[in-house]
Amino acid sequence: MIKFSKPFWVANFVELLERLAFYAVFIVITLYLSNVWGFSDIQAGLISGVFSALLYLLPLFTGAYADRIGFRSAIILAFALLTLGYGGLGLLPTMLESAGLVSYDMTTTFTGLKESPMQWSIVPVMILIVIGGAFIKSVISGTVARETTSETRARGYAIFYMMVNIGAFLGKTVVDPLRRSMGDQGLVYLNYFSASMTFIALIAVFLLYKSTHTEGKGKSFLEIGRSMAKVFMNFRLLILILIISGFWMIQSQMYATMPKYVIRLIGEGASPGWYANVNPLVVFTLVNFVTSFMKKRSAISSMMIGMIIIPLSALVMSFGNQLGSAYIAGMHPVAFMMIVGIAMQAVAECFISPRFLEYFSLQAPRGEEGLYLGFSHLHSFFSYLFAFGLSGFLLEKYCPDPRLFTNTEGVLDTLAYSAATQNAHYIWYVFVGIGAISAVALYIYSKVVKKLDSKTESATL
Repeated sequence: MIKFSKPFWVANFVELLERLAFYAVFIVITLYLSNVWGFSDIQAGLISGVFSALLYLLPLFTGAYADRIGFRSAIILAFALLTLGYGGLGLLPTMLESAGLVSYDMTTTFTGLKESPMQWSIVPVMILIVIGGAFIKSVISGTVARETTSETRARGYAIFYMMVNIGAFLGKTVVDPLRRSMGDQGLVYLNYFSASMTFIALIAVFLLYKSTHTEGKGKSFLEIGRSMAKVFMNFRLLILILIISGFWMIQSQMYATMPKYVIRLIGEGASPGWYANVNPLVVFTLVNFVTSFMKKRSAISSMMIGMIIIPLSALVMSFGNQLGSAYIAGMHPVAFMMIVGIAMQAVAECFISPRFLEYFSLQAPRGEEGLYLGFSHLHSFFSYLFAFGLSGFLLEKYCPDPRLFTNTEGVLDTLAYSAATQNAHYIWYVFVGIGAISAVALYIYSKVVKKLDSKTESATL
């Protein structure tokens, strides 16, 4: 029976709360930006893309700062910023409503917000969430490392990832009931729920978290910058990061495109939160089996299987808009094919994610594996930065906001909207192409790397 320290359990508990808060907001982030703040699909995609990308870049720097100020201070700062950020996402719309710029109900009525510079007041609030989230990503995983030994670390991280998945699952389940019962106003109140979760985490850390493991001064920002430059000068690694970004560009559409897509084609009865929950459920169920099944195959072989599955998943998602209106297994065809596609993406993730880190570490110079692995998630920075922006352009072209097709009395012109969305499935064809190019690129990459390694071995002999 493995015993873990009190700081270990506190860190895992607050990680669950933080993931719960984050995914409750993130699953409908583009919907919130458009329906509550009046941003176009393109604007909402670009804002969400920068927000998400920075969450994967800044931990490189916030982690170094956390080492200097201490993990307890860093976690308290993180949850204070997150509470202010999520609270601000709920409070600011209320203030805008009081100013007469907007009115929230089941459907939002804009009375000047879209033309006002106050529309961009959301940016500083989102920056608070980015900084707070960046601290959490580095500090919580660092706490697990510090509070475990070489013998207990594997079990410790298993518990950590279980908490992450439970939090992600629970966070998404909150969204659909609130949105269906309160409409756009529910998207505003959702942020108060997330703020309350991070505030509870803040209290828990303040009262219960005290670690004796505070050694380590960390790297300076200059050292981190030099390390990043070193990784970027390793063209083999940089190319691999860019190729794997193709997978994550498709995977991220679960947040960038899917919520708006299913609601606009199915109606307000759609449940994007539940559809997205298929991903952590499948990963949680299959990842150990897939990893064991592929343990005798090379990492590149496992990744190739995942890269073949991922464009097929996008193709399956496109079928929903082409199967008519007859329900499948009690579900709208768009919903059914979306669930199948998300499940396929989860299977692909099982083949790719664990082995990517292994392969990435093998490409790093001997003795510098730890340094290079610190930059292994740069693929998420690149993919989120471009995936959300691309999603906004595609939604605006092939699956536009139905509010653009309502008359002065708010009645939807169903014929005009049906014509505007008849090719909505074209969105997924774009990602089929991205996935196919990435799969071919990974195959070519593996052959070139193998040939270069053979030449190197021959030269050394």
